[in-house]
Amino acid sequence: MLTITQALHDQIVAHARQDHPDEACGVVAGPVGSGRPERFIPMLNAARSPTFYEFDSGDLLKLYREMDDRDEEPVIIYHSHTATEAYPSRTDISYANEPGAHYVLVSTADTDDAGPFQFRSFRIVDGEITEEEVKIVEAYG
Repeated sequence: MLTITQALHDQIVAHARQDHPDEACGVVAGPVGSGRPERFIPMLNAARSPTFYEFDSGDLLKLYREMDDRDEEPVIIYHSHTATEAYPSRTDISYANEPGAHYVLVSTADTDDAGPFQFRSFRIVDGEITEEEVKIVEAYG
């Protein structure tokens, strides 16, 4: 199960809506071994595409060095789907190389009028997808 604060949830959704019609992407880092998402890090979609996302390699290297210096790890890796449901594509699965991370997908397919959206979380390990419950809390206990 992914437990996430309302504030982080809202930041991820806002980033997805802001970058629409292109896919948004980013990371939420947390203390190593805690499984607790804390620090929201929106990234630039280097592909600038409505159907594909790609982290800039330089930005990603900088992010991993920064997380290492802060004793953090990527707890959530998120991106948006702009025209399809919030479910990992074959490409998403092939890029999922953090077995401990929660892969969050937000679909902005229905949000042009700020209508409903999907916010779903998955574990992707060795190509196997497992959807997990998302629990939204005001603060971590």
